[in-house]
Amino acid sequence: MSTTTMLELIQQASNELGLVAPTYVAGNTNQDTIQLLANLNRVGYDLIKEHDWQSLENEYRFYTQAITTTGDIVDGSAVITNVADTTGMDSDWMGSSGNGMPQDCSVVSVVGSTVTMNQPMQATEVGASLVFGQTKYDLPSDYENITDRTHWDKTKHWEMLGPEDAQQWQWLKSGYIPTGPRIRWRILGNMFQIWPVMNTSEYLGFEYRSKGWVRSAAGAIKNSFTADTDTCLFDDTIMVLGLKLKYFQIKGFDTTSLLQDYSRYLNVAKSNDKGAPNLSFAPYPSKVLIGYANIPDTGYGS
Repeated sequence: MSTTTMLELIQQASNELGLVAPTYVAGNTNQDTIQLLANLNRVGYDLIKEHDWQSLENEYRFYTQAITTTGDIVDGSAVITNVADTTGMDSDWMGSSGNGMPQDCSVVSVVGSTVTMNQPMQATEVGASLVFGQTKYDLPSDYENITDRTHWDKTKHWEMLGPEDAQQWQWLKSGYIPTGPRIRWRILGNMFQIWPVMNTSEYLGFEYRSKGWVRSAAGAIKNSFTADTDTCLFDDTIMVLGLKLKYFQIKGFDTTSLLQDYSRYLNVAKSNDKGAPNLSFAPYPSKVLIGYANIPDTGYGS
């Protein structure tokens, strides 16, 4: 990670461009300074898309949320009353089918001990045993995109299956067999969604690429430069060359030489960023005899 601040990057680029170097950037009303800051951020945004930088790779872990409780259900009514525990429950939750709860039944609202579902119940019972589980989870605040095949149920030591497409997702939620031994996942509406509804707390995790390429002086993750003391994860030379290149493009100057320099430094940085993976024609990355590709979902060792 670079220790050069946003102010120092713009001062360096200004000196190389023959501009008056500003003494401060954030809040500066000088048009050149405003333009330089906007384009410096643009360089950072472009670099995020340019390469899977190892400095932007993060791991996200969380526990699924589930509640086993009781409530009063009435056949034909979507309102469940006297629910003993509604802690944390909202429209990101669903009911687990069974005991009068239909399949693919989502929570619409929770008011006190009353839970309204999107479908009517299929039985009448006072104090019915009910299971609710959260199926939609917020993505990390700095989420840019997912890293394939890193999604694991760390409780059961199984790889989660996905991303499921829309057709498969509806089949899973609506078919005759709504559950399975593996957790399925997809990203929809900027939420990480899982199926089936979990009746226990499972420890899940995946890797993702962050869009937080800037750090504040206090170390907070940021998506752009906003303070003079901000630093970034990218190489200083690339940032300055990229800023100069953007400036030349906007002004209509010849960019041939700058583009060559920028491309050369960028290619070197990408090459040095991390090692290349081994190439294999095998359908699975594992080379061991026993792995997740050939262990059955149940009955192993019996």
